[in-house]
Amino acid sequence: MIKDTLNTLFPFAGWPESRAGEVEISGGYDPILATPFRITETAVASLAAVGLAASDLWEMRTGRRQKITINTRRATASLRSGTYLVMEDKPVPFGRHSIMGTYPAKNGRWSYIHGNFPNHRAAALSVLKCAEERDAVAKAVSQWDAQQLEEAVIEAKGAGGMVRSRAEWLKHPQGIAVAGLPLMEIIKIGDSKPEPLPKGERPLSGIRVLDLTRVIAGPTCARTLAEHGAEVLKITGKHLPSLGRQEYDTGHGKLSAHLDLREAKDVETLQGLVRGADVFSQGYHPGTLGSRGFSPEALAQLRPGIVAVSLCAFSHAGPWASRRGFDTVVQTVSGITHRQGEVFPGAAPGPQFYPVSAIDFLTGYLMAFGAMVALKRRALEGGSWLVRISLAQVGHWLVERGEVPLDQLKNLTKEFTPEEIAQWTMVSDTPVGRLRHMSPTIGMSETQPFWDKPTVPLGHHQPVWPAR
Repeated sequence: MIKDTLNTLFPFAGWPESRAGEVEISGGYDPILATPFRITETAVASLAAVGLAASDLWEMRTGRRQKITINTRRATASLRSGTYLVMEDKPVPFGRHSIMGTYPAKNGRWSYIHGNFPNHRAAALSVLKCAEERDAVAKAVSQWDAQQLEEAVIEAKGAGGMVRSRAEWLKHPQGIAVAGLPLMEIIKIGDSKPEPLPKGERPLSGIRVLDLTRVIAGPTCARTLAEHGAEVLKITGKHLPSLGRQEYDTGHGKLSAHLDLREAKDVETLQGLVRGADVFSQGYHPGTLGSRGFSPEALAQLRPGIVAVSLCAFSHAGPWASRRGFDTVVQTVSGITHRQGEVFPGAAPGPQFYPVSAIDFLTGYLMAFGAMVALKRRALEGGSWLVRISLAQVGHWLVERGEVPLDQLKNLTKEFTPEEIAQWTMVSDTPVGRLRHMSPTIGMSETQPFWDKPTVPLGHHQPVWPAR
C-alpha cells in the first residue's frame, strides 16, 4: 500500500514508478496508532517524495542519486513531533486551550470551537456571549444550530465548524470543489532564464527561502528545506498572535525576523528580501499578502525565477476559498472526526480527532517536495513557479487512501516507547535553553539531513540575508 500511495505523488515530479526502488522502508505498516486512517502510509510516502526530490537535486550537482531510508514508526511519530519537546529537562506544554474542542449543539449535531489563538477565541466568545470557561461554552453551544454557529463564528473572524460525516462533506459545495482538484499543483507562472543550482555540498546549498507561514504546516515545509541545506529566513510580525512554543518544534534551521507589512518601509524591506530569494513560502489568509503586493504573479515580476509556495485551508476553488482554517477544522468539517469517533470513541461519545497532526505535517512535507521539484524545473528550463496546495486537499488525499480494516485495529498503543523516543531525538543549545527535540526523519546515503542553526525566538534576527 505504501508503494501505491507513493505512486500517487510521482506524476507531480514526472518520475517513473521505478523510483520507488530507491526508497528502503522499515518498521512495519498501518495501523501503528489508534486511528483507521492510513497516517503511516501517507507520512512515509510524503517523506519519501521529499527524499527523492532532494536526491534529484544532488544528482544535478554530482551525477549521483542517493538511497533513501525511512522507518515507518519514526515517520508516524514525526506527525506529532511537538509532543516530544523537552526544555531544560522539563516537557514543553503543548496542550490545547481549555475551551478548544467539540460540543453538542441542537438536534444531535456537534460543533467545534478552535480556541488556541487569542483572536479566534475572542471571536467565538463574542458570538456565544459567554465566559471563557468550558462549561459556559458548552451551555452556550447547546443553544445553537450547529451550521448557524459555524457561519456566525466565521463571520466574526473566528475558526471552527460543524461536525459532518464524510458523506455530507462530499455533497457539500466545498467538498465537491476540493474533490475536483489534484492533491497539489506545480504551475509555471512566468518566464526567466534557467538558473543552475548554487555551489555547495548539500542538495539545497545556496538556496534562500523566505518563510511567511505560521502554526505547523508551512513552518514544517521551511524546516524540511532547511534540513537539506537551504538558508531559511522566517518573517513574522510582533503584532500577530503566536503560540511561541510552536517555534521550538518547527523553527530548527531558520533565522527569524520581524516585519510589519502595514508599514511602507517594511514592505520595501520584504521586497528587497524577495529579490535575493529563491523560494517564497506563505500561508496567510487568502489575499492578505496579495493586497500588499506579494501575490505569486507580483513575486514573479519582482524576482523572475521565484518559486512561490502557497498554502491555504480550503483551496483556491469553491465557496470556502477564502475561509480560514486549521488541521482540526478540516478534520471536523470533512468527516474525519466523525469517523474517528465512531471507531475510537473517547471517554464520552462524540467526534474525536486522530492522535497526530497528520494533515498539517503531511502538507508541510508535500510543500517541501513541490518546492524542490519546482527548483529542479527552474534549473533545467527556467521560469517562475507556483506550488499550490491546501489542508483540505491533503485531507482528501489522506481519506481517499482508504481505511485500515477494523479487525486490525485492536490492542493498539497510544504512545511510542521511551527507548524509541530517545533514539529519534537530539539535543540543541538554543538562546532560550537546552532543547530536546526530534531529529530529521529521512535517512539519505550521502547527505544525511541536519539543521545548521538551532531554533530561536520569533524576531531574534534582523531582516537581512547573511553575506555569502
